[in-house]
Amino acid sequence: MIEELLPRTVVAVETHGDDGLHETAEALLFPEEAERVARAVPKRRREYAAVRACARRAMEKLGVAPQPVLTGERGAPRWPEGLAGSMTHCDGYAAAALVRASDLASLGIDAEPRGPLPDGVLASVALPAEVQRLRLLASGHPEVPWDRVLFSAKESVYKAWFPLTGRWLDFAEADIDLRPDAGEATRGTLRAELLVAGPRVDGRTVQAFEGRWTVRRGLVATAVTVPHT
Repeated sequence: MIEELLPRTVVAVETHGDDGLHETAEALLFPEEAERVARAVPKRRREYAAVRACARRAMEKLGVAPQPVLTGERGAPRWPEGLAGSMTHCDGYAAAALVRASDLASLGIDAEPRGPLPDGVLASVALPAEVQRLRLLASGHPEVPWDRVLFSAKESVYKAWFPLTGRWLDFAEADIDLRPDAGEATRGTLRAELLVAGPRVDGRTVQAFEGRWTVRRGLVATAVTVPHT
């Protein structure tokens, strides 16, 4: 599901709750990882372990020895030298996407449960122009939880932004346009116009991120990639 949203250079590994990995991954944690969640509730430990199991399988596919995935500032994962990546998890699902840093400057992925956002959340994350576009989309495809797709896209944008800048990006600082593919209602493209000074990539300022989204298997998933300029 995540893999179909990303370029071929990216290795993506995902697990659904019915494939057993959520129940067994905790035994595969490195000691320093296990220490971080030793006092967490069982659900939190399972999700933490499952997404790291996905990340290590992705490392192996890229020819990198499996390593602990610890977090740094603002919870951003710290990847092995020469890799860029992103992780996501929600109830019953986890995924990791990794790429050689020479192939992409950055990327971000996010998965959310399919369904509308809780009351009041959209108003706190969406710009007026985004809300207006969501209404137009909903008039044509009311079966798609457009507010959840937008929220997920904002999460993916932030995950791609932070490794390049080391700075917080507010929900209101990226204006995201969602577009369904021709003849499709449940997948398409996204473009995020950055409303603050964008990151420098290969000596150039990037003011827009692009990516893809999909809605299926009870989930909303988005992915954003930042190519080298």
